[in-house]
Amino acid sequence: MATIVYQTDKRSGITYAYQSISFWDKEKKQSRARRTLIGRYDNETGKIVPTDGRNKKKAKEKEAETRGKTVINSAHRSFYGATYLLDAIGEKLGITQDLKQCFPDEYKQILSLAYYLILEDSTPLYRFEKWGSLHKHPYGNNITSQRSSELFASINEESKQRFFTLQGKRRIEQEFWAYDTTTLSSYSDILRQVQYGHNKEHDKLPQLKLALVFGKDSNLPFYYRKLAGNIPDSKTIRRFLEELDILGYSKVKLIMDRGFFSEYNINSLFQNHIKFLMSAKMSLNFIQNELDEVYDTFRDFEHYNENYAIYYRTVRTNWNYTQNRPYKGDKLKESRRIYIHFYYNIDQAADDEKDFDRRLIALKQELESGERIPQHEKLYQQYFTYKTTPKRGTHVTVIEENVNAAKRNYGFFALITNEKMDAITALELYRNKDVVEKAFGNLKERLNMRRNLVSSEQSLDGKLFIQFVALIYLSYIKKQMQEKALFKSYTIPGLLDKLDVIECFEQPGRSLKVGEIVEKQEQLYYDLGVAPPASL
Repeated sequence: MATIVYQTDKRSGITYAYQSISFWDKEKKQSRARRTLIGRYDNETGKIVPTDGRNKKKAKEKEAETRGKTVINSAHRSFYGATYLLDAIGEKLGITQDLKQCFPDEYKQILSLAYYLILEDSTPLYRFEKWGSLHKHPYGNNITSQRSSELFASINEESKQRFFTLQGKRRIEQEFWAYDTTTLSSYSDILRQVQYGHNKEHDKLPQLKLALVFGKDSNLPFYYRKLAGNIPDSKTIRRFLEELDILGYSKVKLIMDRGFFSEYNINSLFQNHIKFLMSAKMSLNFIQNELDEVYDTFRDFEHYNENYAIYYRTVRTNWNYTQNRPYKGDKLKESRRIYIHFYYNIDQAADDEKDFDRRLIALKQELESGERIPQHEKLYQQYFTYKTTPKRGTHVTVIEENVNAAKRNYGFFALITNEKMDAITALELYRNKDVVEKAFGNLKERLNMRRNLVSSEQSLDGKLFIQFVALIYLSYIKKQMQEKALFKSYTIPGLLDKLDVIECFEQPGRSLKVGEIVEKQEQLYYDLGVAPPASL
């Protein structure tokens, strides 16, 4: 509920009026208030008078925006081909419309910074002025480093969540969504979520973790959130499901790797009626028990797929579902249907076995030479018996039973799901999950996120959001290039550079004119799913 709060400045004696909105802070578990300045309180009239300073600032910003976009005071020539493409993609995907609805005062600046990140690769933001003076872009004016920092800080969580909701509704709700995380190393020592944790790139810097959701069919992202760098993947599902519920997604299908597997997570997915496809470790007892039933006949020729060069089998079984019910004071226990898709790659099995045998030979040599490595002691005991005498030295014998047990699962992998589908369909769905991994590559390389340099939480949140907006455009371009086989002739930067040279000419009192466009450039626009701009 919004209320008016009055506060008197002791130095000036002026009483200011604020609009105060109360809300519950989940993290601090207490009621908080967000205040917005309305104006000064006039003691004589009893009315609230808007402050001149705020009105002047807004008027100047509006005047500058109008001057940059609608009123042309002098003739101007700009590069237009690539930014036109991004304009068209933004309209097609609803990005421009959704940003305008969620950030009515800042959406043009957000778009211009996103365009800059896409077209200038990893160039620092302080170079925007030069780029902006040469290109036609949504904001039409310079964005200084200070202004970009202010913009980052102004992007609030409520508006971001509304944007996620609007973009999510534009995706196909029935498609599978790929969910994964990545780490972003940071030099900052004051960001609260920058923590040391497991890093896939073996970076020694502290890090943030970023969770990202992509549509499998659309290949477009629509949601992300940042996490503390030391949180394991398996601990992120519960909060993620809560946020999906808040965003209003009722029919969700998720694809995840085995890092998200845990008994608690599977129960949570069932409880929230979420369809899922997830990789599972072969060492799990319930996986091994089901594999044992089909192991001896697994490599029958009728279960071989030539396209993927794998053998496959599907087993329908039951999951022992449990749910704590505090409101009833008991624990619900039920059987839920689940499918396990098993796969066997004979070439992978051979490679794994050769690598394992090489490792055993090295371990045996370490024992025989007496040059034992402390970190290998458990392996010595697991795979060998050995005896040392003064005359004969160390005699080493392999424990065949343990070696055979270790090799038994080579070449096998498993996917589990609660939706009925054949094994090959499940495999194709899971392999398409790499759209997220490729997106992480785009984030880190093209969008300058490999090292995070921001120094405040608000700036970090705002910069991540604009980089996420840029990622939507890049993901669309990449998908179109793959479908039209454009990667045979172009890289993404190369294609954008090919269009970037197209100019436009603006003159007072006249409509915008677009320069010459050659046939190859026109075809690129069509291949990317947009109509080319009308040339002179």
